[in-house]
Amino acid sequence: MTTHGTITKDNHAALWHGRFEEGPDAEAVAFETSIHVDERMALDDIQGSIAHAKMLAHAGIIAENEADQIVKGLESIKNDLENGSLAIDYSAEDIHSFVEATLTDRIGEAGKKVHTGRSRNDQIALDERLYLRRFIPELQNTLLTLIDALVQISEQNTKTIMPGFTHMQHAQPVTLAHHLCAWAWMLVRDWQRLEDSLKRINISPIGSCALAGSGLPLDRKYEAELLKFDGVTANSLDSVSDRDCFLETASNLSILQMHLSRFCEEVVLWATTEFGFIDLSERWSTGSSIMPQKKNPDFAELIRGRTGKVYGDLFALLTMMKALPLAYDRDMQEDKESLFDACDTVISCVRVFTQMIASARWNKERMLNACSGGYLNATDVADYLVRKGMPFRTAHGVSAKAVRMAIDKNCELEQLSLAEFKECSPLIEEDIYSVISAESCVEARKTDGGPASEKVMEQIKALKAFALQK
Repeated sequence: MTTHGTITKDNHAALWHGRFEEGPDAEAVAFETSIHVDERMALDDIQGSIAHAKMLAHAGIIAENEADQIVKGLESIKNDLENGSLAIDYSAEDIHSFVEATLTDRIGEAGKKVHTGRSRNDQIALDERLYLRRFIPELQNTLLTLIDALVQISEQNTKTIMPGFTHMQHAQPVTLAHHLCAWAWMLVRDWQRLEDSLKRINISPIGSCALAGSGLPLDRKYEAELLKFDGVTANSLDSVSDRDCFLETASNLSILQMHLSRFCEEVVLWATTEFGFIDLSERWSTGSSIMPQKKNPDFAELIRGRTGKVYGDLFALLTMMKALPLAYDRDMQEDKESLFDACDTVISCVRVFTQMIASARWNKERMLNACSGGYLNATDVADYLVRKGMPFRTAHGVSAKAVRMAIDKNCELEQLSLAEFKECSPLIEEDIYSVISAESCVEARKTDGGPASEKVMEQIKALKAFALQK
């Protein structure tokens, strides 16, 4: 227990207490402990310690029976944590201290040997890698669920025409399926970035000790194999100083969150009275405390707002690391809170967005009607003339002239008479009307990746194949 002065002997002593005659001040302990943050890595710490004990016995550093005691003790701690019969002791300095102290309480002197040939410097680097190795596949699976939701909506809307925008101005007609596939491909890249990061995460730092390895005959490769790592880090100094894979993960999470924020920006716009493209489920909307008519897209707005948190986590990590000399510095203890916050925020946002978008209804008639008034088929007039042999730059000018004429007459391009079209170019014939309807404009765009229904179906097929392979 603690007092307002120093830590009493009732507490488990800090792992480094031997050099000190006085116990640390209670306020100092409260300031420097990290167990409230790193407790989530308890099972990772136990997994690493089990492998370490087995390696120590394999290398002849401790006896086999001692390793067996350590392994059984650690497994009992794991089981008790999982079934709730053991609670984390928050008076411990960190999760490593808690696990080691609990182990020693249970098995006695043999427990004091578990830390042989390692430091908390390489131990925490290991634990964080083990944690990310668990978290990233979980996040990837949530991404696949979201991709699947987008694919299902897309399959039902390959002919649901809507305006495409550049500069938030009407540009060319596309389909809802084409638009949602664009979102899905962003998520595919997010999945791939996370997958690629696992290559650098899945390298074991354990055995690097404080910074200079060990004089004991540690078998780092054997321990890495037990933990199913792809190999061991090449330099012990770098091993305990490196946080690159955590920075990379935070960067990947920031990009993913940015994508979600962009999606949500469009959802917020589409849910407005002015657009009216999407009707969010009441289960994923909120009302107003003063305006009874309101149905607000709060969940989309919250996801968009929480993007700043994830960016902040990345910048906190980058700033923490920017001036640290080799090797380990206590500043690096602060990496976990930012990393874990980014992980928690992003995975919750993906899950919420998935349910929000999957339960939404789409106003197809409103989308189609929105294609009027913006001359989205102007490029198709130019393409029509190009197919008749006119240079594109000239055709662009002819189409612009037709648009100007339609603006002056307050009508759509397709409402111009053939005579009016011929004033713009004698090459224009009656068949112009069959190629500038919104449907024709979309179906004409059959280039790979285009919005024509057959091309969108190719994308949907590819997205399904991607998800099935993972």
